Amino acid sequence: MLDDFLIRAALAALGVAFATAPLGCFVVWRRMAYFSDATAHVSLLGVAIALALNAPIFPSVLLVALVMGVVVVRLSGRGLATDTSLGVLAHSGLALGLVAVAFIPNIRISLDSFLFGDVLAVSRGDLAVIWLGAAAVVALVIWRWSAWLLVTLSPELAQSQNVKPRLEELILTLALALTVAVAIEVVGALLIGALLIIPAAAARPWSGSPERMAMIAVIFGVASTLGGLQVAFWLDTPAGPTMVVVAGAIFALSTLGAGLRYGWS
Repeated sequence: MLDDFLIRAALAALGVAFATAPLGCFVVWRRMAYFSDATAHVSLLGVAIALALNAPIFPSVLLVALVMGVVVVRLSGRGLATDTSLGVLAHSGLALGLVAVAFIPNIRISLDSFLFGDVLAVSRGDLAVIWLGAAAVVALVIWRWSAWLLVTLSPELAQSQNVKPRLEELILTLALALTVAVAIEVVGALLIGALLIIPAAAARPWSGSPERMAMIAVIFGVASTLGGLQVAFWLDTPAGPTMVVVAGAIFALSTLGAGLRYGWS
């Protein structure tokens, strides 16, 4: 069954949806959209390192994304505003990755697949890595769910309950780095943030509890990835960007429906 590239693409898209949607809820709640984008952009440097060393893409991207996240967490509150630190690191890392690839000898590849994804080229090995990574992300979310909610609600209250906000930030950073490494071959470094943010944002108006929001976000994430893959097949368009377009359409419909249901005031 896995000899069919469309089946592999659908399973890869499904794995990415399961990883990004619940984690995206915390990205939305904690207003970390720029953080997730910055981590994804810097991951291109990990691609360059992997190509230079002829090493697997996943561990290199994971390492660079994790280092990026830890550096930002450590720099926050030390002189520079967080968004400034993110801007400097994100754009510098993305540019450095693009320049580094140009200097690698005997490498003549298009970076489009790493910038925008190439889910149709996912192999059996890639599929195994994606699902193992996605399972690890989901396990982290389930394990730290209560602690992350408590830190999001009130860091002071979390400390009184013996929950360490800094430690939880580092674990959340690990989950984001894993997600970036999992998703880069499906939607690319420039579009990973969209699948983290848009399904969660679309789910928010219909959620009476954090758990309900996470479940609806997963549904919207699956609809975005599988629906985008189907639309891309019909229209012969790039799969990764088409998934994001479908996610944006779901967000627009969700916002319109919530406005009609609850009023616009």
